[in-house]
Amino acid sequence: MQKVAERIHGYTYGTSEVATSPVTLQQLEALKVTVGFTEEDQRHLQQAGTVLAGQTKQIVEHWRSGIIAGIPNLARHSRSPQNEPLPDYLAKSNLRFQQWILDTCLRPYDQDWLNYQQEIALRHTALKKNKTDNVSSTPYVPLRDIVGFISVINETIKPYLAAKNHSADEVDRMHRAWCKSIQLQLALWAEPYTNDHQAPNEW
Repeated sequence: MQKVAERIHGYTYGTSEVATSPVTLQQLEALKVTVGFTEEDQRHLQQAGTVLAGQTKQIVEHWRSGIIAGIPNLARHSRSPQNEPLPDYLAKSNLRFQQWILDTCLRPYDQDWLNYQQEIALRHTALKKNKTDNVSSTPYVPLRDIVGFISVINETIKPYLAAKNHSADEVDRMHRAWCKSIQLQLALWAEPYTNDHQAPNEW
């Protein structure tokens, strides 16, 4: 599996540090049907992964520095309670953000992938936010901010998918597959936010 760096701080994909997701593989398969995610989409995501692999740093800088930094209610989640920059935190989380792009496109959607979706979600809730990097920032990222920013991620990824001179039809197919995957992941990320025993009242 391709990685954006030899060492990615806090990246625990497929390790014993990641708990088993409460979502079953059967539920995942049903959810794929719900969002219309097919084997063909998986193939187009693989293609998207080869296109995006050399662009992940640029993409994440676009999202973080070009967009999120200019939206105070989003930027605060990677800053101190006094609204001061946390450059080390940003650098480490940016690498994980880059790797997430590759994982979205190139990983099989198996038990390890499902488990890590839960881990990603938990790291945005008060249960695990800030703990991976041992920083002081906002206690959690509200679910509404995650849901709202998905439209930006989906819109801004398309030019990067078109960067390798594929046909308009191929780019559209890669983009549709990407959007379906993000919708699938968003549904999975909502689990701890809607679980009364985990992260209630973090909408």
